[in-house]
Amino acid sequence: MTSASIKTDIKELTKDQLVSWSEGQGLKPYRAAQILKWIYHRQADTFDIMTDVGKEIRKLLSRHFTIDRLEKAHIETSQDGSRKYLFKLKDGKHVESVLIPEKDHYTLCISSQVGCAQGCKFCLTARGGFVRNLTKGEIVAQVRDIANYPDDSKRLTNIVLMGMGEPLANYNNVVSAVKTITDSDAGLGFSSRRLTVSTAGLVPKLSDLGRETSVNLAISLNASDNKTRNMLMPINRKYPLERLLDACAGYPLTPRRRITFEYILIKGINDSIEDAKRLAVLLRPIRAKINLIPFNSYEGAIYERPEESEIHNFREILNKNNYTAVVRHSKGQDISAACGQLGANFTPDA
Repeated sequence: MTSASIKTDIKELTKDQLVSWSEGQGLKPYRAAQILKWIYHRQADTFDIMTDVGKEIRKLLSRHFTIDRLEKAHIETSQDGSRKYLFKLKDGKHVESVLIPEKDHYTLCISSQVGCAQGCKFCLTARGGFVRNLTKGEIVAQVRDIANYPDDSKRLTNIVLMGMGEPLANYNNVVSAVKTITDSDAGLGFSSRRLTVSTAGLVPKLSDLGRETSVNLAISLNASDNKTRNMLMPINRKYPLERLLDACAGYPLTPRRRITFEYILIKGINDSIEDAKRLAVLLRPIRAKINLIPFNSYEGAIYERPEESEIHNFREILNKNNYTAVVRHSKGQDISAACGQLGANFTPDA
């Protein structure tokens, strides 16, 4: 797996992979969990401080592995307290994460890819195109490296994969990262009930996600008819609404869980009374809740945010049809950290 000359960031390994490596080195299997607790629970940066691990084992680990941190190339703080992190990766590429203050906790929005290939017309990240997938270790590191930042009474409790990239297009690395983030014994110990994966609608991977994880699912919907969604989200031409919603209807949910549908409201495009009524009918077979997100503008954007009265009327129609529909006013807009704005201050080749 590794050699003395080529070291691997140990966060790239799953617990099972580290168990296998340990056994191959003649070590007891329990050493894997012991080492990972130091890395994730105690935030160890070197193997030397692992005092309950023998000296020879620490030397062995140091010969084969590193414990890397992401380079924080830039940090911006919004007037509302949100913090946007620009991370520089080992190959010189960049990715962004956003720490969002809520009433009694923090939510961390993390990325799964450098850039994005989905080409959604309302999203600034799409302008840079797709560069590469993030590795399992790079996804986990966004959480590990920020987890201890909050220095007030509020804790980081919620993780959302809603940053740069399409999580299900990097399926294996995302699922592996999710398992480490939610592993209470040998991972970061976040509750799967507080971790959400958002997708533009890669239908073939939805059933896999539901079978292999117990995270929350969010669907970036943004239209109530195929013509409009085809225009806004090219993925709809491959997986139209009928296929997407059929997959959602069959998605395994525990009794109290629902699928969140994210709907970015764009003036004159998808914000009419007719759109709201059509959406209410469309989602009827699904245990759904709806997040309405008024469009967050950026320099060069071709779309506009609807008037407050239009946003209110859209929500009221959904509420009257017995949906939980909430207007989400994105934070961090003054630092281009709001929904659809990541990637504003750098190019993937920077």
